[in-house]
Amino acid sequence: MTPGARGPIETATAELAAWLAGAAGEPVPVGPPRPDDDAARLTLWPLELRPARQTRGSGGGREPYRFTVRYLLCAGGPAALPGLDRVLAAATAGGGGHTVVLEAGDPRLWQAFGTGPRPALLIDVAAQVTHADAVAPPVLAPLRLRQLELLTFDGRVVGPAEQPLAAVRVEVVGQPYATSTDPAGRFRVVGVPHDPERPGPVRLRLTSRGQVLTAEVDPAEPDIVIVCPPPSR
Repeated sequence: MTPGARGPIETATAELAAWLAGAAGEPVPVGPPRPDDDAARLTLWPLELRPARQTRGSGGGREPYRFTVRYLLCAGGPAALPGLDRVLAAATAGGGGHTVVLEAGDPRLWQAFGTGPRPALLIDVAAQVTHADAVAPPVLAPLRLRQLELLTFDGRVVGPAEQPLAAVRVEVVGQPYATSTDPAGRFRVVGVPHDPERPGPVRLRLTSRGQVLTAEVDPAEPDIVIVCPPPSR
């Protein structure tokens, strides 16, 4: 919600007050019922916030948070009953799309306001909190397409004393490519994407006899040798 903008509760209250003014034929002030209220007028007050069923859309945006504001609309005295009648008739006829609940007779409610029981209606108004989608940053440079090179390089896997290690699984980290060393401990890696403007090492994962080793190698090196430590006991 941007600074200065009306929130969902304030908006729902203003819209309901405007609708009530048309239905009752006179303005309906917003405020809690008081013992010294004008007997000839209606008053409107947001009584509670009630949860509503949340929905999830199929799009990528964030769904609004939905809830219901329950309002108390009460008559100050007998002279306000015609206006309350007109509001009840308009609401039950479907005007404004508001839900009327006839459950405002709890004595504890009126005790909380410090006044005696009065003729009143509860009106439920649907509201929601909307979230602005993140704005994508502007594109400050023209789109540039480059084709990456595909590297092929050879290497050897050895153990202590330059002993060749066969059947070692060699994987390129982050890529689907994998191979295994031959009886001489040699392996060949094919088709690894390479950006010549951002050169860097290639990470390999070696797996053999339950041991896993990660090594970074320079694909431009003519003789790549990876030394594996002896298996732990």
